[in-house]
Amino acid sequence: ETNKLNLFQSLTNAMDIAMDSDPNAVIFGEDVAFGGVFRCTLGLADKYGKDRVFNTPLCEQGIAGFGIGLAAAGATAIAEIQFADYIFPAFDQIVNEAAKYRYRSGNLYDCGKLTIRTPCGAVGHGALYHSQSPEAYFAHTPGLKVVIPRSPIQAKGLLLSCIRDPNPAIFLEPKVLYRSAVEEVPAEDYEIPLSKAEVLIKGSDITLVGWGTQIHILKEVANMVKEKLGASCEVIDLRTILPWDYETVVESVKKTGRLVVSHEAPVTSGFGAEISSTIQERCFLSLESPIQRVCGLDTPFPHIFEPFYIPDKWRCFEAVKKSLEY
Repeated sequence: ETNKLNLFQSLTNAMDIAMDSDPNAVIFGEDVAFGGVFRCTLGLADKYGKDRVFNTPLCEQGIAGFGIGLAAAGATAIAEIQFADYIFPAFDQIVNEAAKYRYRSGNLYDCGKLTIRTPCGAVGHGALYHSQSPEAYFAHTPGLKVVIPRSPIQAKGLLLSCIRDPNPAIFLEPKVLYRSAVEEVPAEDYEIPLSKAEVLIKGSDITLVGWGTQIHILKEVANMVKEKLGASCEVIDLRTILPWDYETVVESVKKTGRLVVSHEAPVTSGFGAEISSTIQERCFLSLESPIQRVCGLDTPFPHIFEPFYIPDKWRCFEAVKKSLEY
């Protein structure tokens, strides 16, 4: 049995299943009781009551700190930060407390039942405070899991995996996909393994790696490359940023000899840099051309200049062409 759901509805469905199957699960954050600004928690307060789905003050540091304490005490804590751009007041709690709690206590205590959901990425009009993709900041922190879905089916399975994983997780939701991505989502309870990339299109000439919204652009680029250049692209969705599945990417690049990595976050120290470095170390003798990164620019996220900032299909296509012609 499947239901036609968009991405935010599939997340609601995942949280409904988590709440129903785990009496210790609670949802909290700014405005979540009435459904949240993107309606991801719609109806859950009515169904499970105000003791299990409740609003917090406008204090991200407090939301994260409260979630850590709740998880340490044995509850399954599902926190929402209203926009990923506003996760930075909580950065100390997430990086210095949540990520290190198990290690610091010699595994006597942990807050592995904490999951922090937050909307990220470009949306067409979000400008500098409602468009950022902060995954690389958290990818530098051992002890966290960082996950970004591309579609409703993926979002449901990956969120349930994050909620049930014994480690604190940051679940970044590409907000432009909340309503635009629609799929027939299985109605049952299911999980998708973390730290496992997925090969979406098999190819032989060049590997394209991305996550979240960028996957839809890379799939379009693969079709353009086939049509205009007669070349075959292998498209990989990383899905989990930390710990990432380098084996799948290595295997692909050893076959194709070429790699383009693309993400919306700024190019300098973006997660594409980590991928490029790892592939250069592990696939050096297989590479036929320099690795290409197609990313956001090293500027604050612009408002009217967003079309020039984001790594659109034309910029990605040019990078593929450059690599193939090298």
